[in-house]
Amino acid sequence: MRWRDWPARRRRGVARLTAKQWSGLSAFAVLTIVVAVSVGLPETARTVAPERVREARAALAALSVLPERPPHDTAYDRGTFGSAWTDASDAPGAGNGCDTRNDILARDLEVTGRVPIASCPRAVSSGVLISPYTGRQIVFERGRSSAAVQIDHVVALSYAWDLGAKDWSSTRRTRFANDPSNLLAVDGPSNMDKSDAEPAAWMPPLDGFACQYAVQVVTVLAAYGLPVDDPSRRVLERALAGC
Repeated sequence: MRWRDWPARRRRGVARLTAKQWSGLSAFAVLTIVVAVSVGLPETARTVAPERVREARAALAALSVLPERPPHDTAYDRGTFGSAWTDASDAPGAGNGCDTRNDILARDLEVTGRVPIASCPRAVSSGVLISPYTGRQIVFERGRSSAAVQIDHVVALSYAWDLGAKDWSSTRRTRFANDPSNLLAVDGPSNMDKSDAEPAAWMPPLDGFACQYAVQVVTVLAAYGLPVDDPSRRVLERALAGC
């Protein structure tokens, strides 16, 4: 779905950060860009700082641009980005004894319960998420319904593969897949709807999160030396102009 089509399906509003979530996000320097984009409760909302928006605009202007997203490489395999949510990578925050999924759940949810599991001694067992993509509240309970909250790669692994990640080392791909700067806890339906779409094909249904989403996409692309397809560049430019 293109930018011009969004008003028919987007819910208006703003999803912003709590102080806890803002400080908890990993610093990620790209041309002095440090981005913290997660989600918080409206009564303690914060916006993306103007200087970060300016830096993201500059970073976007500096990205290499492809005429369009390359045809999908059918050789793509999720396994080339390492074991899902492995703690054994050189991504920020890795090696702490907890798998990446639980690290992000702990960062983005208002946690109400913990439980020891094989991959994390203090895994999140319950909590509440305000999905940044819809603004809707989701009650998380570990078990059969836990897929209601999913961890999204903002720059999808398959998209990154098509943009050039297929030429990276396995170490770099594993880092990318577990880098907190490229991860958000979101509602399951939005994550499934997005799939591996680039910004030209999908942006968050919630109008108010477009700026923060664009800042994070640009930051990740710039940090990992990836280009951007021109249709997505135009969408991101428009989103940043609306910050």
